[in-house]
Amino acid sequence: MKGLKGVFERPVGSNVWWIRFIDASGKERREKAGTKSVAIQLYRKRKQQALEGRKLPERIRSRAVLFGELLDDAIEHVKNQAIPGKDGRYSCKIKLIRDPFGSAEVESITPQDISRWMAKTMRENKWRPATANRYKALISLSFRLGIENGKCTQNPARLVRRMREHNERVRFLSDDEETRLRDAIRAECPEHMPDLDIALHTGMRKSEQFGLTWADVDLEARRVSLKRTKNGSARHIPLNSVALAAFKVIAEKNSRKGNVFGPADGSHPVLAHRGWWDAVLQKAGVEDFHWHDCRHHFASKAVMAGVDLRTLQQLLGHRTLQMVVRYSHLSQSHELAAVEKLCTSGLADEQIETLEHRHKGSQNLH
Repeated sequence: MKGLKGVFERPVGSNVWWIRFIDASGKERREKAGTKSVAIQLYRKRKQQALEGRKLPERIRSRAVLFGELLDDAIEHVKNQAIPGKDGRYSCKIKLIRDPFGSAEVESITPQDISRWMAKTMRENKWRPATANRYKALISLSFRLGIENGKCTQNPARLVRRMREHNERVRFLSDDEETRLRDAIRAECPEHMPDLDIALHTGMRKSEQFGLTWADVDLEARRVSLKRTKNGSARHIPLNSVALAAFKVIAEKNSRKGNVFGPADGSHPVLAHRGWWDAVLQKAGVEDFHWHDCRHHFASKAVMAGVDLRTLQQLLGHRTLQMVVRYSHLSQSHELAAVEKLCTSGLADEQIETLEHRHKGSQNLH
């Protein structure tokens, strides 16, 4: 294969071979060949044609690319770039997108086609705007990679309006709900109590928590180090006494080897937790509470305990302060402290004395 770098297999292991070459006009092209031997012969033929300045047959130049091919490239890209704990969860998205668009030629797909599909699928599946935007993002990624790979010339998904997301949800457990939930876990699956404690006392995202390995956890320093998070940066999470104790309980069971969470059979930890979690929620009678709400619980309790919003932003790993402003209404004390600062001057003391004097005078008149 030396000297034939333009011959490649895609997907790897499929025994489907392609060629990549520069034609007589200087344009890079890709062409599906079939077997490896056929690909080598075709590659040499195209190279010779380019040297001779011969134009390609019209049917070769205008090869129709189906969207399914772009989607396959996007899937491969996502798997290669996946954050630990998030890989392997795209099968549902892929099927919903491939069914309507997979066999369509990429140049025939319009922004209107995508917009209509999103509206229809939202109604049928009762999606929230955030869910629809995630699907749109995967479609857009497929086209973007297609442009980079020379398989299409435009990205119609870019012209589809992003739906307005309502991210103001703040759901945390009341004391009674937390008690019932813990009672249910003790009754059904006590081995998972540390999972809940760590979620409620660290504020980690689900993918961050269930993607942890023991290499990320330093019990002596009381710290979890996330090398790569949702916003692309690293984050260090301090462990309070409850979280530290929970990690130590888990450490005694698996000897601090490999993944922190997940069943012994090696199945995906993010998906595996759903079985016991849904069961205990039902037993406890706790409604409208998802695992991600454990993160809201952490943030809400922190603010109510007096943690300032800037510190909370750092603990949660948000890029902007705007993401944590939703919790500000839970802390009356810091709002009171803020407005009380206006009363620290001597002039304010004078105003207070005047008002009190007037108030006493009005009382005397009555």
